[in-house]
Amino acid sequence: RIQLVESGGGSVQAGGSLRLSCAVSGYFGSTTCMGWFRQAPGKEREAVALRDLGGARPIYGDSVKGRFTIAQDLSLQMNDLKVEDTAMYYCAASRWAGCSEIPESYEDWGQGTQVTVSS
Repeated sequence: RIQLVESGGGSVQAGGSLRLSCAVSGYFGSTTCMGWFRQAPGKEREAVALRDLGGARPIYGDSVKGRFTIAQDLSLQMNDLKVEDTAMYYCAASRWAGCSEIPESYEDWGQGTQVTVSS
């Protein structure tokens, strides 16, 4: 298993930017996909940005396309933040083939970092 530690969350006004980081440790030789999910109170966990470690193009959730970018180091640049982006953001890793957007496909999770966007 691998250990994931998120950082970079905080409070920002709508239209602002934040950059989240995910520190990775442990053996991840069998990991196929890593990325970010988020969960707002009362809502299901949803995929935000996923990176296939085999080199395929990143996958983005529809609500963040054009605003969020996941880098090769798994950092997540979030621009033009909206109130609806408010959530706990989690870094995750999967050993399943392909980059599924289903949270249950991910075996390793960080503790999360809170992002709060105010109007």
